[in-house]
Amino acid sequence: MEFSQAELERYLDETLPVDRMTAIEEALRRHPELAQQLIAINGRRDAGVHSLGEIWRHSRLSCPTRSELGSYLLQALPAELADYCKFHLETVGCRYCQANLADLEAQRAEAAERTQQRRRKFFQSSAGYLKR
Repeated sequence: MEFSQAELERYLDETLPVDRMTAIEEALRRHPELAQQLIAINGRRDAGVHSLGEIWRHSRLSCPTRSELGSYLLQALPAELADYCKFHLETVGCRYCQANLADLEAQRAEAAERTQQRRRKFFQSSAGYLKR
């Protein structure tokens, strides 16, 4: 199975879809020359020879910021930016941003649970003071 230079670079950056990552990992076990290609790519990177695409991906210039992802989660973005975030998350499948969004969702759920607990405590502590 042949892999393009771009795919191997994305493999090293862990930005390929899971099925393609798996295919490369399986090929690495069977073909030592593929491992040599990856070593050469890393050597070139360590020497400071980068393409514009590599710099773009490494710096995540197309990724929404964490605050934009939070606003996306709250549905508080302008339509164009919300469309871009959806495209980036679902079509491009950026795993970095998907993980960021999952973290924000977990924090939001955690905060909602703490709010419910706090309300319950307030209600329980004031139950004897309420008039019927």
